[in-house]
Amino acid sequence: MSEPQTLVVNEIYLSLQGESTFAGLPCVFVRLTGCNLRCSYCDTAYAFREGKPMAFETILAEIDRLATPYSQIPPIPAGKSSGIDPVGSAPVGHRLPIVEFTGGEPLLQARSADLMRQLCDRGYTVLVETSGAHDISILDPRVRRIVDLKAPSSGETHRNRLANLEHLRPTDELKLVLGSREDYEWAKQMLREHKLETRCPVLFSWVAPLQAHQKDPSLKTIPLPFTSISRQELVEAIVADALPVRFQLQMHKFIWSPDLRGV
Repeated sequence: MSEPQTLVVNEIYLSLQGESTFAGLPCVFVRLTGCNLRCSYCDTAYAFREGKPMAFETILAEIDRLATPYSQIPPIPAGKSSGIDPVGSAPVGHRLPIVEFTGGEPLLQARSADLMRQLCDRGYTVLVETSGAHDISILDPRVRRIVDLKAPSSGETHRNRLANLEHLRPTDELKLVLGSREDYEWAKQMLREHKLETRCPVLFSWVAPLQAHQKDPSLKTIPLPFTSISRQELVEAIVADALPVRFQLQMHKFIWSPDLRGV
């Protein structure tokens, strides 16, 4: 008899999606353990090491349990169309809650793709937040991929797997986390060079400063030069430059304490 498939899981919880075009919707988060990047602004360093092996059937049972209160609610009405329109408006036609795999880096565990496929088979809308350093083409085409492009202040720009850009679909999303004016200029250049907005919705996300106890010693130091950019300055620059992107904040950090887990 073969051994049950397992993943090393940091936490599973029900909350509201705080980012992406799905922001504000009920979401079951599956946070996997482990990451091979050490971005300077990482606020989930606890997931680098903390976690325990869980069998697929255990994970699936917990997701189903958390989703039970929504079982009698019909999918979000699709109206005249389904999916996400070209400019990334609110998603429609999806069963609630959605399910998101995050980390850490969920694609670091190869079997995560198998579990995502099983959840799609069960009718869930599945999202994955990935650093962009791993091949996204291995995922079931029904999985909605939120792919980072690491800007200079992350300290991990060299880890960007640009080959992923060719695998993007309109239902995917690109996220650029920006904390400096240098990041912003880099992001504008990436938009121009790769015509990112023609591939999928593009999200510009402001770096929320880490609290002292969140600064894991393994994180990269911010490369120089670095000229900090505020939320307001980033928004005003996006508007002034007429960029075809969606600005986003981490909604959950404005509802709960910025370092609270399980939300």
